[in-house]
Amino acid sequence: MGVSSTTPHLLRAARGEVVDRPPVWMMRQAGRYMKAYRDLREKYPSFRDRSEIPEVAIEVSLQPWRAFQPDGVILFSDIVTPLPGLGIDMDIAEGKGPIIHSPLRTQEQIERLHPLEPEAALPFIKTILQALRSEVGDKSTVLGFVGAPWTLAAYAVEGKGSKTYSIIKNMAFSDPTILHQLLAKLADAIAIYARYQIDSGAQVVQMFDSWAGQLSPQDYDTFALPYQQRVFQQVKQTHPDTPLILLVSGSAGVLERMGQSGADIVSVDWAVDMADARARLGKQMKVQGNLDPGVLFGSKQFIRDRILDTVRKAGNWGHILNLGHGVLPETPEENVAFFFETAKELNLAGVKG
Repeated sequence: MGVSSTTPHLLRAARGEVVDRPPVWMMRQAGRYMKAYRDLREKYPSFRDRSEIPEVAIEVSLQPWRAFQPDGVILFSDIVTPLPGLGIDMDIAEGKGPIIHSPLRTQEQIERLHPLEPEAALPFIKTILQALRSEVGDKSTVLGFVGAPWTLAAYAVEGKGSKTYSIIKNMAFSDPTILHQLLAKLADAIAIYARYQIDSGAQVVQMFDSWAGQLSPQDYDTFALPYQQRVFQQVKQTHPDTPLILLVSGSAGVLERMGQSGADIVSVDWAVDMADARARLGKQMKVQGNLDPGVLFGSKQFIRDRILDTVRKAGNWGHILNLGHGVLPETPEENVAFFFETAKELNLAGVKG
């Protein structure tokens, strides 16, 4: 097979090919821990500018690529980026996250939402993804980035980040019909958005259901899982060969359910031992993760030991090495460099444990 030699490493592993070492990238690898990013942030203090002005977003996305040559280069974006395209006005406050100016609380507001037309609402996404593909060629895999219906609904209804999720849970438990209407509209919009990203150059797409870990398992089955499935089914209808990754923060209690979402790869957080995650998800499911981002504050020997431990437990098939969550802002850049160097020196034949 001459084809696979030019297929990027991460894409081959994500498709289920046997590779000589696990591919490696890092969530939030573009960001505050890098001096280059902090310098750029001074020039462009608005997150929306940094993620929506193509040349700035391209530069930010490529900063870790130039510094560390990860196997995955992810679009620099936010999960709420497509919301204005549905008629949900938002901003992203520095250090605080998304702010929805008129939170969705009534059926009338939800009925006023319109379908997403990415070419009209988000043309910058195509420009950014095409540039990333052209820059990294077949040396790395370009990843797309979308939010999941439950998490986007939670932002849209709460109006901002939350510790208790009491407003969206009030809606879920006392007026679920309205919430299901919203979740359905969001799922269809996210499917359109994910397809647009793939058509624009994304080779793998990761969906972030950041807040679904705040649901009890029975509520996850009602408000998160069916809508994850709705997105993934629609994307698979048109793009069956694009691997899809699902991340849920705080997912230890719903790991098996994540495996039922239709995702090809489940991103595992560090609260679960990787060997246990493998057992719980079954042999057919590919995994991503799952180092504690705090490990990168340890010594080089400690970092190496933890990488080896994770890779041994994940086994020699269907594993993308990553952190269990985003890299922390205070992480020393040299430790990030060491993480990538160590990962790339691995040989799966030598770490079977």
